[in-house]
Amino acid sequence: MPRRKFRNSQRFESLNERSFQEYISNQPAPQTSRSELLRLIRGGEDTYLELKVKLSNPDKIAKGIVALANTDGGTMIFGVSDQLRVEGVRNAEGVQEELARICREEIFPPVLPLLDCISFDNGRRIVALDIEGKRRPYRTRDGRFYLRFGAEKREVAREELAVWLDEIRPLVYENIPLPNVGENDFDDTILWSFAGAFDDDFLNNDLYQTSTFLKKDLLLAIGNADDFMPTVAAVLLFGKNEKVAEILPHTSVTLARYSGENGNAQVIEKIVLSGNLLSLYESSQRFIQRYCDLLREKPKKAGNKNAPIQARSSYHLYSVREAVANALIHRDLALRDIPTRILIYDNAIEIINPRRTNGFVPPASRAIRYGITQRLNPQIASIFTKREYGTNVPRGGLPMLLRQSRLFSGQKVEVYTTNDEFKLKIYGA
Repeated sequence: MPRRKFRNSQRFESLNERSFQEYISNQPAPQTSRSELLRLIRGGEDTYLELKVKLSNPDKIAKGIVALANTDGGTMIFGVSDQLRVEGVRNAEGVQEELARICREEIFPPVLPLLDCISFDNGRRIVALDIEGKRRPYRTRDGRFYLRFGAEKREVAREELAVWLDEIRPLVYENIPLPNVGENDFDDTILWSFAGAFDDDFLNNDLYQTSTFLKKDLLLAIGNADDFMPTVAAVLLFGKNEKVAEILPHTSVTLARYSGENGNAQVIEKIVLSGNLLSLYESSQRFIQRYCDLLREKPKKAGNKNAPIQARSSYHLYSVREAVANALIHRDLALRDIPTRILIYDNAIEIINPRRTNGFVPPASRAIRYGITQRLNPQIASIFTKREYGTNVPRGGLPMLLRQSRLFSGQKVEVYTTNDEFKLKIYGA
């Protein structure tokens, strides 16, 4: 696609960015020539180029930027008429400032704009905004998603949204708004006990509403005064179990107990849990405790190897809690076809979680052993790990889990990634 290739060969950068580039490289930053820009304009609008006479409606501009960003980037030029004539803009500096504001405040996640102002011999100036879609999906402040098709932008319909999000597999899946969820779909017991733990007077305040609290206090919902669209994170953290199972069925957890030391053995019991994260965390631990001993300290006496019935394996309590918590809060929610599994064998507990292999291994998979993480779902992790939420997650993260499990059982925890799965195998004592 020649137009696409040409557009990427030119970068419209702000004066500040140019100065920084010149500073670190000791060479002048590349400038976009008028002839190159005119060549773009003469070709007319397409999927990656939008032309504007002026900046008059910030809402429409925000939609246009979102559409370009979601379509893998593009360029928006101000000061060009529908007849492809260079009319120029009156206040180029003001246009640049307003564009920077729109990219920063009217779009989520914020877009880092590359801006350039081109002057012509007749005194006219045009402003070019180059957009890169590195953090898709992007949406407007009111929760709308747009894509660009040729010279037109189109809103992504709600019924198409899930399919599109699956295709781009976003890292910010937890921020996706869910339009078919209302205030009555939230578990007030979890939500208000969480809020009340921070504010003793909170429960006595009759003015608080679920929608207001989620939007303004926790930043887990969007919409104006009449609209309420909670995010995936809000539903997973505070939604009623039946609602989570209905609209986010791929967030369930499969647990199984095998009669041997691997998945080829006979299945003794297998269940599928669904619901909010607090419910999944507590139910998963109850299932594990049916078949394993979770202890704070290593047992002093080893079991009798010649006994007719093999003793239950013992595991470090806090390591198992940390492993289950990590599985729930750091799973790649955009991978719908790979479930979270907790598999219990005679000698080990294996936890398998969806996690994109591409871009994660091998450096990142080694770095996480030392607490250097590429955190998925930071909002979910922030609330889930707070004691006020009710999970009582141990401190120390994966480094603590690896160390304490090795000290407890004498065997190293296996950590590996393959085929979009992150696997953790903890051996028992």
